[in-house]
Amino acid sequence: MDRELINIFMTGLLSFLITFLVTKKLIPVLKRKSFGQNIRTEGPQSHLSKSGTPSMGGIAIIAGTVVATIIGGISGMDIESAIVCSAAFVLFGLIGAIDDYLNIARGKNEGLTPKQKLFLQLIFALGFAVYFACFRGVSTAMYIPFIKINLDLGILYIPFVVFTILAMTNGVNLTDGLDGLASSVTLIFSLCMLTFIRGIGAIGTELFFIALVGACIGFLCFNKKPAKIFMGDTGSLAIGGGITVAAFTVNMELLLPLVGIIFVCETVSVIIQVSYFKITKGKRLFRMTPIHHHFELGGMSESKVVCMFGAITLAVGVFVLFLA
Repeated sequence: MDRELINIFMTGLLSFLITFLVTKKLIPVLKRKSFGQNIRTEGPQSHLSKSGTPSMGGIAIIAGTVVATIIGGISGMDIESAIVCSAAFVLFGLIGAIDDYLNIARGKNEGLTPKQKLFLQLIFALGFAVYFACFRGVSTAMYIPFIKINLDLGILYIPFVVFTILAMTNGVNLTDGLDGLASSVTLIFSLCMLTFIRGIGAIGTELFFIALVGACIGFLCFNKKPAKIFMGDTGSLAIGGGITVAAFTVNMELLLPLVGIIFVCETVSVIIQVSYFKITKGKRLFRMTPIHHHFELGGMSESKVVCMFGAITLAVGVFVLFLA
């Protein structure tokens, strides 16, 4: 096994250990401080029993991913990409942490307003867009898989980066609604992305994705049904911002909506539901959205929905791998 593979393996292992240990220590601390999840009353009634389950577990995911990525980046001699991916993880996670804290402090499911959350995401997304366009030293071209050509977006590049970051960040956030769902889908997504970028010399980005794999496995030990802790917006926003910025570092941004098909479907289901509700003046197309609730209310157990969404992510990832 060459040095690069050893570094990748050790990065994933380190991330797993840090996330596992931090999560284990975090659960009793959050319980003592009454940092429990407030369940929306308009959600599935079966979820009301989860009220009080410790939230903000994303702190552990961020700790494991960032520490392992930076250490691995130093060893792999690609510290810039490692820092960029880690910075996105921390900054978007910070937005989620503020939202989670306000939710808990106010004793109800009311943290940052949607406008406040979107504004903060927009500021950070714009910062990364400007960095990629002006300081990264890469072109403003977008690689199109399957036909394998580069399309120069020119002045549209910055709006494209901002839109993609916002869309994917909120897509992951919407996916985090069942025990182990967001962490399972992210785990498979990250493995697929790691496979795509192996061998192109993007060591820092490779290390970020393997660190995220390790963090998701470590967190799933406590987040699988019945969940002992939730990642909260701290984790879901960190993951959404991190994976999107990481994809841009290797010009693989159009793989995001393909391999991240579940994140896209969760978002689209909400948009369709709201639009249909307004057009028909009160009728619903789905039982409940995001769409994982539609299947849940249709009689599927949480575990089956998680397995189905994970299988879809893996199937699409393999399909794209062979054709892209």
